[in-house]
Amino acid sequence: MPAFVFDHAWLPQGWARDVAVSVEGGMIAAIDAGGDAGGAGERIHGAALPGLANLHCHSFQRGMAGLSERRGPGDDTFWTWREVMYRFLGALTPDDVEAIAAFAYMEMIEGGFTSVGEFHYLHHDVDGRPYGDIGEMAARVVAAAVASGIGLTLLPSFYANGGFAGAAPLPGQRRFINDVERFHRLLERTRAIAARTPGTVVGIAPHSLRAVTPEALRAVVAAAATGPIHIHAAEQAREVDDCLAVLGARPVEWLLANFALDRRWCLIHATHMNEAETRALAASGAVAGLCPLTEASLGDGIFPGAPYLAGGGRFGIGTDSNIDIHAAGELRQLEYSQRLAARARNVLTLREGESTGERLYAQACAGGAQALARPQGAIAVGRRADFVVLDRDDPDLAGDPAHWLDAYVFVGGRRMIDKVIVGGERLVERGRHAARARIAGRYRAVVARLAAL
Repeated sequence: MPAFVFDHAWLPQGWARDVAVSVEGGMIAAIDAGGDAGGAGERIHGAALPGLANLHCHSFQRGMAGLSERRGPGDDTFWTWREVMYRFLGALTPDDVEAIAAFAYMEMIEGGFTSVGEFHYLHHDVDGRPYGDIGEMAARVVAAAVASGIGLTLLPSFYANGGFAGAAPLPGQRRFINDVERFHRLLERTRAIAARTPGTVVGIAPHSLRAVTPEALRAVVAAAATGPIHIHAAEQAREVDDCLAVLGARPVEWLLANFALDRRWCLIHATHMNEAETRALAASGAVAGLCPLTEASLGDGIFPGAPYLAGGGRFGIGTDSNIDIHAAGELRQLEYSQRLAARARNVLTLREGESTGERLYAQACAGGAQALARPQGAIAVGRRADFVVLDRDDPDLAGDPAHWLDAYVFVGGRRMIDKVIVGGERLVERGRHAARARIAGRYRAVVARLAAL
């Protein structure tokens, strides 16, 4: 039975020294704080945190990072960024998608994430016709996850329409589109592909209320008796206005009224909620999937964080468009956005003297694990043996352990990550993934080919 002995580890009850952890089948089988695993454990110098879940990712968008930062002829918005994205994906082959995803997943592990929720909507060939294997692109995502070693929750997305009221798809959306029957076939094929890779979880991701009619949404949710359900909701103010005009309610309001939102559900973004929606979503048990760096990049808006947390709301974080893959950076941006909106500090804490870094990290661990239906998020028996080990030689970790998570989230971030262990396997040493050269080389070739088009 493999075992590690961490100099320091952040357990549910707080920081502890000399923490021996036994691992069996990729899971934590036993913990002994102050022990040495019978002298058989590998000593890991540093401060171990539970690995964080990245609950929302479109991995192929990693390949277009930096390509949408030139001003257009008018005001640039989410909707103009989307046109850039459509042009980019028009050139992607399955090989490209696999190489880009593997690179993004490798960066996630190096950046403190040990699992990912792939909100997967790039299903078909460039002309919109399914590949000979309808699950071709899903298989490429799974292969990328295997190559990197990251834990995967695969969320095939149901995308049927180009806008509210069943509007016809745009040309740039043709690679996404399925009707209900074909989506069911895609989902079954995805499950068969995932079953070949132990530990892979499959859920569903109806894209949004603008891309799925109410009738179709009910059909796909009814057919998915188990597994996570993720949906984009209220990301943009225009989306809210259009939803009111067509469905007579705001997106989160409509979902709460028409579905029994519970622990299986994750509402991605949920940026534009009123007070009643915020309270109701917080009380539902569902997770708000926040992607602060992407939401800032796209000019989406600011999530109502303080009232949501005060109402007991659950959240996790995601990298979405993958412009900067950095777990601590997402948490930092989340808190800083709240500070800018409220013109205050330490907004997302709940009591006097509480560490903001610890609050954010603990909430994101719990919410991310729930949203991805993965047994992770804590260094505890029965959880996956996922550890992010901070370098104790970093000068910003020289002080009191009570400040270490604040130093990680708000000061050092990715710089502090020394080792990452996923499912008991050491994948990152001195901040570098063991397969970085091979994965990066393949990614570099894709970028060079696309640049030449």
